[in-house]
Amino acid sequence: MQFLQELTMGGLDFLATLFIFCIGAGLFAVVVLWIADATQSQDSIRHNYPVIGRFRTIFNRLGEFFRQYFFALDREEMPFNRAQREWVYKSSKGAQNIQPFGSTLNLNLIGTPVFINAAYPYLDAGGDHDDPPELVFGPQTPNPYRTQRLINISAMSYGSISKPAVQALSRGAAQIGCWLNTGEGGLSPHHLEGGCDIVFQIGTAKYGVRNSDGSLSDERLAEIAAHDQVKMIEVKLSQGAKPGKGGILPGDKVTEEIAEIRGIPAGLDSISPNRFEEIADNSDLLDFIARVRGVANKPVGFKSCFGSYDWLEDLCDEIHRRGPDSAPDFITVDGGEGGTGAAPMPLMDNMGLSIRQSLPGVVDTLIRKGLRDRIKVIASGKLITPAEASWAYCAGADSVNSARGFMFSIGCIQAMRCHTNNCPTGVTTHKESLQGGLDPEQKSKSVANYVGRIEYGIGVIAHSCGVAHGRNLERRHVRIVQPDGRAVPLSEICPAAPAKPAAAAE
Repeated sequence: MQFLQELTMGGLDFLATLFIFCIGAGLFAVVVLWIADATQSQDSIRHNYPVIGRFRTIFNRLGEFFRQYFFALDREEMPFNRAQREWVYKSSKGAQNIQPFGSTLNLNLIGTPVFINAAYPYLDAGGDHDDPPELVFGPQTPNPYRTQRLINISAMSYGSISKPAVQALSRGAAQIGCWLNTGEGGLSPHHLEGGCDIVFQIGTAKYGVRNSDGSLSDERLAEIAAHDQVKMIEVKLSQGAKPGKGGILPGDKVTEEIAEIRGIPAGLDSISPNRFEEIADNSDLLDFIARVRGVANKPVGFKSCFGSYDWLEDLCDEIHRRGPDSAPDFITVDGGEGGTGAAPMPLMDNMGLSIRQSLPGVVDTLIRKGLRDRIKVIASGKLITPAEASWAYCAGADSVNSARGFMFSIGCIQAMRCHTNNCPTGVTTHKESLQGGLDPEQKSKSVANYVGRIEYGIGVIAHSCGVAHGRNLERRHVRIVQPDGRAVPLSEICPAAPAKPAAAAE
């Protein structure tokens, strides 16, 4: 008994000593921080309010997390709100994503699309939707590409996203039959391992197909194109998040493997030029496309964020001077709201037209110039739900790409840490300690589920509008809410341009 009393008293003495030590150490730390803050001149808040001023920085860093979970309503957050993210999360898990009681969307919000339900909807006849007709890219090339998918994986390079993320996307794309765009970081073994269809993107730095001086290597391009999985080549002129500036991959994310694939030094920032050295005008663009297509023998197109259509009209005129075979096989239209892991705010916020403006404009320009049948149009830019993808088909797209939708499907929580190499879900980090929760085999099923659910949703909208499938949607099938609260048909806001016979186009 006495032993227990002595042990208890000894323990209490130790705890008391530890408590006094902690208090003393805390007071000492406060004094040190007070002196450091009061004597520095870089931060006025910390200088005027030593120690206490530090909480401002802490609260700023924690604020985005608290807002996401406790304060922001379902439709308030940017760039994607909770309702959008939850729809993707549930869809990718194969769970029910139906909603009770009523819509939380403000149907009077300017720009909201409202689809026009037909008095007599298209009869399901036992199915949820009809399969769309086959879409053919580059029918005049030796190796045309055929696909039926309505949604595909947009450009995300190995480097901007992690190895297990690429593996999950590759395997999931193969399961459901959609394509995977490599992004400008080159073709890695992880893109190929799933066996999916691949669109190989050539960026301004020509990673993976470059000579030591940065010029295009026909030999390396031929090696890439020789893969049966590589179905098309996309030349990236610009992207929505930073039109006018090349890709940015911080040095912390340039591992030895990524450096080898790209053909650059490891550990250094990977900064792409803001444009191709070989392409200074429309004539150069067509020459470059012809060169790539001649080497690859596969469909070749280009990706661009549009700020105007004048140069596209001039490009169409140049195509007519050369002949229709000189045209790109597709144009990927990226909206100014497009995403990336790292971009300057002035470009991300204020450069380039949104997809809502640019997609109809590009489609109409091609119609007016008599090239709409020759050139396919792919839409990209915050299109992650059936309603957004269906709007793109109404506007005239042949196909729809999504990047961030697929990031959500494999676990992204919009932590806004893509550029820091500290992504908490393993999607955009190369730290193995953070990649453990991203199992490629499991997440591949999520990718396939997401494609299935979004295409099902597009089919539901199409049938409600009275047509068989998404590619039959037209501008008359959707209205857009205006500032006065009226919903006006897209066919009135953006009347389709009258077609001009190709032979007569100049």
